[in-house]
Amino acid sequence: MTAPADQRQETPWWDRTRHADRRPILMARNRIIAQLRAWFAERDFIEIDPAAMQISPGNEAHLHAFATEAIGMDGTRRPYYLHTSPEFAMKKLLAAGEPRIAAFTHVWRNRERGALHSPEFTMLEWYRAGEPYEVLMEDCAAFLRLAATAAGTTRLRYNGRHCDPFLPVERLCVAEAFTRYAGIDLLATIRADASTDLDALARQVERIGIRRASDDTWSDLLSRVLVARIEPNLGLERMTVLDRYPAAEAALARPSADDPRVAERFELYACGVELANGFGELTNPVEQRRRFLLEMDEKQRVYGERYPLDEDFLAALTHMPAASGIALGLDRLVMLATSAPRIDDVIWTPVA
Repeated sequence: MTAPADQRQETPWWDRTRHADRRPILMARNRIIAQLRAWFAERDFIEIDPAAMQISPGNEAHLHAFATEAIGMDGTRRPYYLHTSPEFAMKKLLAAGEPRIAAFTHVWRNRERGALHSPEFTMLEWYRAGEPYEVLMEDCAAFLRLAATAAGTTRLRYNGRHCDPFLPVERLCVAEAFTRYAGIDLLATIRADASTDLDALARQVERIGIRRASDDTWSDLLSRVLVARIEPNLGLERMTVLDRYPAAEAALARPSADDPRVAERFELYACGVELANGFGELTNPVEQRRRFLLEMDEKQRVYGERYPLDEDFLAALTHMPAASGIALGLDRLVMLATSAPRIDDVIWTPVA
Protein backbone atom coordinates (compact mmCIF):
# COMPACT_ATOMS: atom_id res chain seq x y z
CA MET A 1 0.00 0.00 0.00
CA THR A 2 1.03 3.61 -0.51
CA ALA A 3 -0.17 6.71 1.26
CA PRO A 4 -2.83 8.86 -0.45
CA ALA A 5 -1.51 11.80 -2.45
CA ASP A 6 -2.68 14.38 0.07
CA GLN A 7 -0.99 12.49 2.92
CA ARG A 8 2.26 12.29 0.92
CA GLN A 9 2.25 16.07 0.64
CA GLU A 10 1.66 16.62 4.35
CA THR A 11 3.69 13.79 5.90
CA PRO A 12 7.47 13.39 5.51
CA TRP A 13 8.74 10.07 4.23
CA TRP A 14 10.43 9.38 7.58
CA ASP A 15 7.14 9.51 9.49
CA ARG A 16 6.76 6.07 11.10
CA THR A 17 3.27 5.45 9.81
CA ARG A 18 4.14 6.46 6.28
CA HIS A 19 7.38 4.49 6.35
CA ALA A 20 5.51 1.39 7.56
CA ASP A 21 3.15 1.86 4.63
CA ARG A 22 6.04 2.10 2.13
CA ARG A 23 8.25 -0.58 3.68
CA PRO A 24 6.81 -3.64 1.84
CA ILE A 25 7.61 -1.95 -1.48
CA LEU A 26 11.11 -1.03 -0.33
CA MET A 27 11.77 -4.59 0.83
CA ALA A 28 10.59 -5.86 -2.56
CA ARG A 29 13.10 -3.44 -4.10
CA ASN A 30 15.88 -5.04 -2.04
CA ARG A 31 14.82 -8.54 -3.12
CA ILE A 32 14.80 -7.51 -6.78
CA ILE A 33 18.29 -6.01 -6.52
CA ALA A 34 19.60 -9.12 -4.73
CA GLN A 35 18.21 -11.36 -7.47
CA LEU A 36 19.69 -9.18 -10.20
CA ARG A 37 23.10 -9.25 -8.53
CA ALA A 38 22.92 -13.04 -8.29
CA TRP A 39 21.96 -13.25 -11.98
CA PHE A 40 25.00 -11.20 -12.98
CA ALA A 41 27.34 -13.17 -10.71
CA GLU A 42 26.16 -16.48 -12.18
CA ARG A 43 27.14 -15.20 -15.65
CA ASP A 44 30.60 -13.91 -14.72
CA PHE A 45 29.78 -10.21 -14.81
CA ILE A 46 31.99 -8.00 -12.66
CA GLU A 47 30.08 -5.39 -10.68
CA ILE A 48 31.92 -2.08 -10.81
CA ASP A 49 31.46 1.21 -8.97
CA PRO A 50 31.99 4.18 -11.34
CA ALA A 51 32.84 7.64 -10.04
CA ALA A 52 29.91 10.07 -10.25
CA MET A 53 32.00 13.22 -10.84
CA GLN A 54 32.97 13.47 -14.49
CA ILE A 55 34.51 15.97 -16.90
CA SER A 56 31.46 15.58 -19.13
CA PRO A 57 28.04 14.42 -17.92
CA GLY A 58 27.12 13.10 -21.38
CA ASN A 59 26.67 14.82 -24.71
CA GLU A 60 23.03 14.41 -25.64
CA ALA A 61 21.19 17.62 -26.45
CA HIS A 62 18.20 17.15 -24.18
CA LEU A 63 19.92 15.64 -21.14
CA HIS A 64 20.53 18.17 -18.35
CA ALA A 65 23.20 17.75 -15.71
CA PHE A 66 24.00 19.04 -12.24
CA ALA A 67 27.22 21.07 -12.22
CA THR A 68 29.74 21.22 -9.39
CA GLU A 69 33.43 22.00 -8.95
CA ALA A 70 36.47 20.66 -7.18
CA ILE A 71 38.55 23.16 -5.19
CA GLY A 72 42.22 22.28 -4.82
CA MET A 73 44.40 22.91 -1.80
CA ASP A 74 45.67 26.03 -3.56
CA GLY A 75 42.15 27.28 -4.23
CA THR A 76 42.19 26.33 -7.89
CA ARG A 77 38.69 25.52 -9.12
CA ARG A 78 38.00 22.77 -11.63
CA PRO A 79 34.51 22.24 -13.08
CA TYR A 80 32.84 18.84 -12.88
CA TYR A 81 29.40 17.36 -13.45
CA LEU A 82 27.46 14.61 -11.73
CA HIS A 83 27.07 11.94 -14.38
CA THR A 84 23.73 11.40 -16.12
CA SER A 85 24.92 7.85 -16.86
CA PRO A 86 28.05 5.82 -16.04
CA GLU A 87 28.46 5.09 -19.75
CA PHE A 88 31.74 6.89 -20.43
CA ALA A 89 33.44 5.38 -17.37
CA MET A 90 32.19 1.88 -18.13
CA LYS A 91 33.31 2.01 -21.76
CA LYS A 92 36.77 2.98 -20.56
CA LEU A 93 36.77 -0.27 -18.57
CA LEU A 94 35.83 -2.17 -21.73
CA ALA A 95 38.82 -0.52 -23.40
CA ALA A 96 40.91 -1.66 -20.42
CA GLY A 97 39.95 -5.26 -21.12
CA GLU A 98 36.94 -6.06 -18.93
CA PRO A 99 34.59 -8.29 -20.97
CA ARG A 100 31.38 -8.23 -18.90
CA ILE A 101 30.59 -5.44 -16.45
CA ALA A 102 27.54 -4.17 -14.60
CA ALA A 103 26.84 -1.26 -12.26
CA PHE A 104 24.00 -0.30 -9.93
CA THR A 105 24.68 3.39 -9.65
CA HIS A 106 23.03 6.65 -8.69
CA VAL A 107 22.75 9.13 -11.56
CA TRP A 108 21.53 12.72 -11.68
CA ARG A 109 19.39 14.47 -14.29
CA ASN A 110 18.22 18.04 -14.02
CA ARG A 111 14.87 19.36 -15.29
CA GLU A 112 13.27 15.99 -14.46
CA ARG A 113 10.68 15.53 -11.71
CA GLY A 114 7.34 13.72 -11.83
CA ALA A 115 5.59 10.41 -11.30
CA LEU A 116 8.22 8.59 -13.38
CA HIS A 117 11.16 10.96 -12.88
CA SER A 118 13.40 11.82 -9.95
CA PRO A 119 16.42 14.15 -10.26
CA GLU A 120 18.46 11.42 -8.54
CA PHE A 121 17.71 7.79 -9.32
CA THR A 122 19.31 4.37 -9.66
CA MET A 123 20.46 3.15 -13.05
CA LEU A 124 21.40 -0.43 -13.79
CA GLU A 125 23.87 -0.44 -16.67
CA TRP A 126 25.66 -3.45 -18.13
CA TYR A 127 27.95 -4.24 -21.08
CA ARG A 128 28.90 -7.35 -23.03
CA ALA A 129 32.11 -7.19 -25.07
CA GLY A 130 32.02 -9.14 -28.32
CA GLU A 131 28.30 -9.93 -28.12
CA PRO A 132 25.46 -8.63 -30.32
CA TYR A 133 22.91 -6.20 -28.95
CA GLU A 134 20.10 -8.70 -29.42
CA VAL A 135 21.45 -10.57 -26.37
CA LEU A 136 20.51 -7.52 -24.28
CA MET A 137 16.88 -7.99 -25.28
CA GLU A 138 17.00 -11.47 -23.79
CA ASP A 139 18.61 -10.04 -20.64
CA CYS A 140 15.79 -7.51 -20.30
CA ALA A 141 13.09 -10.15 -20.62
CA ALA A 142 14.81 -12.21 -17.93
CA PHE A 143 15.04 -9.19 -15.61
CA LEU A 144 11.35 -8.32 -15.87
CA ARG A 145 10.41 -11.92 -15.06
CA LEU A 146 12.90 -11.99 -12.21
CA ALA A 147 11.52 -8.72 -10.79
CA ALA A 148 7.93 -9.93 -10.93
CA THR A 149 8.84 -13.17 -9.16
CA ALA A 150 10.85 -11.36 -6.47
CA ALA A 151 7.90 -9.02 -5.86
CA GLY A 152 5.47 -11.93 -5.64
CA THR A 153 3.40 -11.08 -8.71
CA THR A 154 2.74 -12.40 -12.21
CA ARG A 155 1.85 -9.02 -13.70
CA LEU A 156 3.55 -5.66 -14.07
CA ARG A 157 1.19 -2.72 -13.53
CA TYR A 158 1.22 1.04 -13.96
CA ASN A 159 -1.51 3.65 -14.28
CA GLY A 160 -4.26 1.17 -15.11
CA ARG A 161 -2.14 -0.73 -17.65
CA HIS A 162 -0.71 -4.20 -17.16
CA CYS A 163 1.84 -6.47 -18.78
CA ASP A 164 2.57 -10.19 -18.46
CA PRO A 165 6.38 -10.50 -18.36
CA PHE A 166 6.17 -14.25 -18.88
CA LEU A 167 4.75 -13.90 -22.41
CA PRO A 168 7.13 -13.76 -25.40
CA VAL A 169 8.55 -10.31 -26.10
CA GLU A 170 7.10 -8.26 -28.97
CA ARG A 171 9.89 -6.88 -31.18
CA LEU A 172 8.79 -3.89 -33.23
CA CYS A 173 10.83 -1.61 -35.50
CA VAL A 174 10.38 2.12 -34.97
CA ALA A 175 9.34 2.59 -38.61
CA GLU A 176 6.75 -0.17 -38.29
CA ALA A 177 5.40 1.38 -35.09
CA PHE A 178 4.99 4.77 -36.80
CA THR A 179 3.05 3.13 -39.63
CA ARG A 180 0.86 1.05 -37.30
CA TYR A 181 -0.01 3.65 -34.68
CA ALA A 182 0.38 6.99 -36.49
CA GLY A 183 0.00 6.24 -40.20
CA ILE A 184 3.40 7.83 -40.90
CA ASP A 185 6.01 6.51 -43.34
CA LEU A 186 9.05 7.41 -41.26
CA LEU A 187 11.71 5.94 -43.54
CA ALA A 188 10.43 8.14 -46.37
CA THR A 189 11.69 11.11 -44.32
CA ILE A 190 15.24 9.72 -43.94
CA ARG A 191 17.74 9.95 -46.80
CA ALA A 192 20.15 7.19 -47.79
CA ASP A 193 23.00 8.93 -45.95
CA ALA A 194 20.87 8.95 -42.73
CA SER A 195 20.21 12.70 -42.92
CA THR A 196 16.59 13.70 -42.30
CA ASP A 197 13.95 15.58 -44.27
CA LEU A 198 12.06 17.95 -41.95
CA ASP A 199 9.48 19.02 -44.53
CA ALA A 200 8.60 15.44 -45.46
CA LEU A 201 7.94 14.54 -41.83
CA ALA A 202 6.15 17.82 -41.11
CA ARG A 203 3.62 17.18 -43.88
CA GLN A 204 2.75 13.78 -42.43
CA VAL A 205 2.60 15.08 -38.85
CA GLU A 206 0.26 17.91 -39.80
CA ARG A 207 -1.95 15.45 -41.71
CA ILE A 208 -2.63 13.44 -38.54
CA GLY A 209 -3.40 16.56 -36.49
CA ILE A 210 -0.30 16.89 -34.33
CA ARG A 211 0.81 20.48 -33.75
CA ARG A 212 4.00 21.82 -35.25
CA ALA A 213 5.96 24.83 -34.00
CA SER A 214 7.84 27.08 -36.39
CA ASP A 215 11.22 26.18 -34.90
CA ASP A 216 10.62 22.40 -34.65
CA THR A 217 13.37 20.13 -35.90
CA TRP A 218 12.88 16.69 -37.40
CA SER A 219 13.82 15.19 -34.02
CA ASP A 220 11.26 17.38 -32.24
CA LEU A 221 8.48 16.10 -34.49
CA LEU A 222 9.59 12.50 -34.12
CA SER A 223 9.58 12.81 -30.33
CA ARG A 224 6.14 14.42 -30.33
CA VAL A 225 4.62 11.60 -32.38
CA LEU A 226 6.43 9.00 -30.28
CA VAL A 227 5.01 10.35 -27.03
CA ALA A 228 1.49 11.05 -28.33
CA ARG A 229 0.80 8.07 -30.59
CA ILE A 230 3.41 5.34 -30.14
CA GLU A 231 4.44 4.94 -26.49
CA PRO A 232 0.89 4.57 -25.06
CA ASN A 233 0.52 1.41 -27.19
CA LEU A 234 3.77 -0.28 -26.17
CA GLY A 235 4.25 -2.97 -23.56
CA LEU A 236 0.54 -3.71 -23.14
CA GLU A 237 -0.21 -7.35 -22.31
CA ARG A 238 3.41 -8.23 -23.10
CA MET A 239 6.80 -6.49 -23.20
CA THR A 240 7.73 -4.52 -26.31
CA VAL A 241 11.22 -4.01 -27.70
CA LEU A 242 11.11 -0.92 -29.93
CA ASP A 243 14.07 -1.55 -32.22
CA ARG A 244 16.05 0.03 -35.08
CA TYR A 245 15.82 3.69 -34.15
CA PRO A 246 16.66 6.23 -36.85
CA ALA A 247 20.41 6.77 -36.95
CA ALA A 248 19.83 10.48 -36.26
CA GLU A 249 18.37 9.45 -32.87
CA ALA A 250 21.20 7.11 -31.86
CA ALA A 251 24.31 9.18 -31.17
CA LEU A 252 26.13 6.35 -29.40
CA ALA A 253 25.02 3.39 -31.54
CA ARG A 254 26.37 1.59 -34.59
CA PRO A 255 24.44 1.92 -37.87
CA SER A 256 22.53 -1.22 -38.82
CA ALA A 257 24.49 -3.35 -41.27
CA ASP A 258 21.54 -3.75 -43.67
CA ASP A 259 20.24 -0.14 -43.63
CA PRO A 260 22.37 2.87 -42.64
CA ARG A 261 19.22 4.95 -42.10
CA VAL A 262 18.63 3.10 -38.84
CA ALA A 263 20.85 2.06 -35.95
CA GLU A 264 21.42 -0.76 -33.50
CA ARG A 265 19.38 0.91 -30.78
CA PHE A 266 16.30 -0.33 -28.94
CA GLU A 267 14.14 0.67 -26.02
CA LEU A 268 12.20 -1.67 -23.74
CA TYR A 269 8.60 -0.86 -22.78
CA ALA A 270 6.14 -2.36 -20.31
CA CYS A 271 2.76 -0.84 -19.41
CA GLY A 272 3.50 2.08 -21.75
CA VAL A 273 6.59 2.96 -19.69
CA GLU A 274 10.11 3.12 -21.12
CA LEU A 275 12.36 0.95 -18.95
CA ALA A 276 15.65 0.55 -20.81
CA ASN A 277 17.74 1.88 -23.69
CA GLY A 278 20.20 -0.48 -25.39
CA PHE A 279 22.82 -0.19 -28.15
CA GLY A 280 25.24 -1.94 -30.38
CA GLU A 281 28.00 0.42 -29.32
CA LEU A 282 29.74 2.84 -31.66
CA THR A 283 33.53 2.51 -31.39
CA ASN A 284 34.68 4.97 -34.07
CA PRO A 285 36.11 8.00 -32.21
CA VAL A 286 36.01 10.30 -35.25
CA GLU A 287 32.34 9.59 -35.90
CA GLN A 288 31.56 9.79 -32.19
CA ARG A 289 33.16 13.24 -31.95
CA ARG A 290 31.16 14.42 -34.98
CA ARG A 291 27.91 13.23 -33.42
CA PHE A 292 28.69 14.76 -30.04
CA LEU A 293 29.43 18.13 -31.62
CA LEU A 294 26.13 18.03 -33.49
CA GLU A 295 24.33 17.24 -30.23
CA MET A 296 26.07 20.09 -28.42
CA ASP A 297 25.28 22.50 -31.25
CA GLU A 298 21.61 21.61 -30.83
CA LYS A 299 21.88 22.04 -27.06
CA GLN A 300 23.39 25.47 -27.56
CA ARG A 301 20.59 26.41 -29.97
CA VAL A 302 17.77 25.27 -27.67
CA TYR A 303 19.14 25.86 -24.16
CA GLY A 304 22.02 28.30 -24.61
CA GLU A 305 24.65 25.98 -23.12
CA ARG A 306 26.91 23.10 -24.07
CA TYR A 307 28.90 20.46 -22.18
CA PRO A 308 32.58 19.68 -22.76
CA LEU A 309 33.66 16.55 -24.56
CA ASP A 310 35.45 13.88 -22.55
CA GLU A 311 38.65 13.60 -24.60
CA ASP A 312 39.80 10.69 -22.46
CA PHE A 313 36.64 8.79 -23.44
CA LEU A 314 37.18 9.49 -27.13
CA ALA A 315 40.77 8.25 -26.80
CA ALA A 316 39.55 5.07 -25.10
CA LEU A 317 37.14 4.32 -27.97
CA THR A 318 40.16 3.55 -30.16
CA HIS A 319 40.89 0.58 -27.88
CA MET A 320 37.34 -0.47 -27.09
CA PRO A 321 36.22 -3.81 -28.57
CA ALA A 322 32.90 -4.31 -30.33
CA ALA A 323 30.30 -4.45 -27.57
CA SER A 324 26.67 -4.07 -26.63
CA GLY A 325 25.46 -2.03 -23.68
CA ILE A 326 22.25 -0.96 -22.00
CA ALA A 327 20.89 1.24 -19.21
CA LEU A 328 17.75 0.26 -17.27
CA GLY A 329 15.84 2.45 -14.84
CA LEU A 330 15.87 0.29 -11.72
CA ASP A 331 13.33 2.40 -9.84
CA ARG A 332 10.84 2.17 -12.70
CA LEU A 333 11.26 -1.59 -12.80
CA VAL A 334 10.46 -1.75 -9.08
CA MET A 335 7.46 0.54 -9.63
CA LEU A 336 5.94 -1.80 -12.19
CA ALA A 337 6.68 -4.93 -10.16
CA THR A 338 5.05 -3.47 -7.03
CA SER A 339 2.27 -1.42 -8.72
CA ALA A 340 3.65 1.75 -7.11
CA PRO A 341 2.15 4.92 -8.64
CA ARG A 342 5.16 7.23 -8.15
CA ILE A 343 8.91 6.81 -8.33
CA ASP A 344 9.33 8.37 -4.87
CA ASP A 345 7.35 5.43 -3.45
CA VAL A 346 10.14 3.00 -4.35
CA ILE A 347 13.16 5.11 -3.25
CA TRP A 348 14.31 4.59 0.34
CA THR A 349 15.06 8.28 0.92
CA PRO A 350 13.41 10.37 -1.83
CA VAL A 351 14.83 13.71 -2.92
CA ALA A 352 13.12 16.54 -1.02
